[in-house]
Amino acid sequence: MGGTSGTLPEYEAVVVGAGPAGVTCVGNLLERKVAPILWVDDGFDGGRMNRKYREVPSNTKVSLFIDFATAVAPFRKIVSGTPSRSRWEEPSEGDGVAVSSNKPDKLQVLRGMDPEKGCQLSYASDMILMLTEGLRRTPGVVTQKGRVMNAELDDATDKWTVAIRSEEPSEKNFTSAQAKRIVLCTGSSPVETPLPGNVVDLPHLDLDTCLSPTCLTRKLTPLGPTTVSVIGASHSAILVLRNLYNLARTDKPDLKIRWLTRHALRYAEYMDGWILRDSTGLKGEAAVWARENLEPESFKTSDVSKYVDAISYEKGQEKAMFEEHLPGSDFVIQAIGYTRDPIPSLNTSAGKDITPFFEHDKGTFKYVQQSELGSIGDLVPLPHVYGAGIAWPERVTDPYGNVELAVGFGKFQKFVKRVSPEWN
Repeated sequence: MGGTSGTLPEYEAVVVGAGPAGVTCVGNLLERKVAPILWVDDGFDGGRMNRKYREVPSNTKVSLFIDFATAVAPFRKIVSGTPSRSRWEEPSEGDGVAVSSNKPDKLQVLRGMDPEKGCQLSYASDMILMLTEGLRRTPGVVTQKGRVMNAELDDATDKWTVAIRSEEPSEKNFTSAQAKRIVLCTGSSPVETPLPGNVVDLPHLDLDTCLSPTCLTRKLTPLGPTTVSVIGASHSAILVLRNLYNLARTDKPDLKIRWLTRHALRYAEYMDGWILRDSTGLKGEAAVWARENLEPESFKTSDVSKYVDAISYEKGQEKAMFEEHLPGSDFVIQAIGYTRDPIPSLNTSAGKDITPFFEHDKGTFKYVQQSELGSIGDLVPLPHVYGAGIAWPERVTDPYGNVELAVGFGKFQKFVKRVSPEWN
């Protein structure tokens, strides 16, 4: 059954990735009675969030994490700890435990926290790991450690054949399989771009390291006097500044910090039934710390100003400002956003490459169809390929007309619940 010879195993769906979005999509596919599912991931270890960001404070309320973990029947069965008689059924009193806030379940740690506040992402990561393990044991879900390298569309049947590379090949592992659907939950990584001007040789310190106080301390403490420059004013940038400040005032008093930003701090604002700058504004601990220490008036009297040199500039002034202020830095940290991780290469059975274009309102893709002679055709739907998560988020417009990409646990769940009926 390894897929190395004979008839390929066939699935209703292949889900690529097992971070929060992959967990979301497997749960929703099962909710919609789409099975069997082949679920492929390098580690089934909670994705980048669990591997890199366990020490990061969330900008999501605890109540929303609980809502996420109970949003679909397959999740509720895992949370209750009592599988029903059928994978499609809800757990019930007859199964021994009812899933509710006042009965014991696997969310007691989160349920014991203030529902209106955030928490360390370690708690959300542990929830994702719990759901992942439960889904892997659910009838109708087959997991394969590895990476989907390629997917080929059969022009005649619209089915997909995926090629899977495993770091630990064995007879039990698939090397290829067929599926009616592919769901890409492939994730994103921090952006690092070449710096403009004559500062190209400055060493970079990656954002993931800087978002972990433990890793940051381990990296910088053994060094002599150190100057670190932070570029950006995002949620991540504020957390990095806080981590650096905490290190400078405790274990490394010879640490100097330069903060370069081209716009004022922006905060999420809670309006009447909606949130302005919901995905881009500062929230939670980052917002509180920024208001108390980084706003121009508070910065003057804050202890932070003893360690941080704040440098503001206008868009378009990057080259001049970087050439003036970055020299002398031992490290530069770019906290300027995230970019999509690579996806499997896609092609047709006729050998034509497929470049997918995501439709942020539907969770679907389009591609430019080519004729057999290679002439470029129209932009048409890419059959049965879907996306979700930080790499493929919903685009939303708020009541003021501002457009954002909706990133976060609850937003992924809301989007997939809305669009997944079309995946049937």
